[in-house]
Amino acid sequence: MSGNNKAMLVVKGLHARVGDVEILKGIDLEIGAGETHAIMGPNGAGKSTLANVLCGRPGYEITAGEVSLNGKDLLALAPHERAGEGLFLGFQYPVEIPGVSNMNFLRTALNSLKKYRGEEEMDAASFLKMLRAAAADLKMAPEMLKRAVNQDFSGGEKKRNEMLQMAVLDPIMAVLDETDSGLDIDALKIVADGINAFRGPEKAVLLITHYQRLLDYVVPDQVHVMIDGRIVRSGDKELAKELEEKGYAEVA
Repeated sequence: MSGNNKAMLVVKGLHARVGDVEILKGIDLEIGAGETHAIMGPNGAGKSTLANVLCGRPGYEITAGEVSLNGKDLLALAPHERAGEGLFLGFQYPVEIPGVSNMNFLRTALNSLKKYRGEEEMDAASFLKMLRAAAADLKMAPEMLKRAVNQDFSGGEKKRNEMLQMAVLDPIMAVLDETDSGLDIDALKIVADGINAFRGPEKAVLLITHYQRLLDYVVPDQVHVMIDGRIVRSGDKELAKELEEKGYAEVA
């Protein structure tokens, strides 16, 4: 953690398994408010498992360790409660929700968060104004807001839709699981702009990625290398370039 930023996400000695297979083998990670960290690693390293465990996806057994978000025990909370506390997961493979429009999905999600926090729900007119502005910032066509969530969206449209969800739900901690996967250069820049617009002194971002190219546009404070369920090396943005040039085996 850099500077005097307060710790926002703290992971200590985290072990997790699926069935009889241990995937996370002792993860230690601390991300301060205002910071962006990137985790890189080969396939099967446990990167997506870490994202899923943080957000409470069923099917993972946590066998040891602690995770806190702003001092609260994250592992004791249900997934919707984690969202209520300000955690957001951008999926590697965003799911389709036939029959539910983007607009209705996002308004329902936002008002559910507000209800959890004891805040006043947003009326339809105010929400629509805010949603249209957020979509315009991401260069999303207005008709996409009326379409079913991610149904018949291209890969780039799905990832842009994840950025729209993040902008609308306004979490404090965003975990983005390979948001850059499958994007052409134009879509990558738009997604990167969405991430950079989200960043701020009271927010934090964890980027999970295979590739250094996203980090050309979203410059991280720290880069971590994960191999076989452990973080084996950490450094600044230059570490990502070293990984690109030399590969994981030599760098780690």
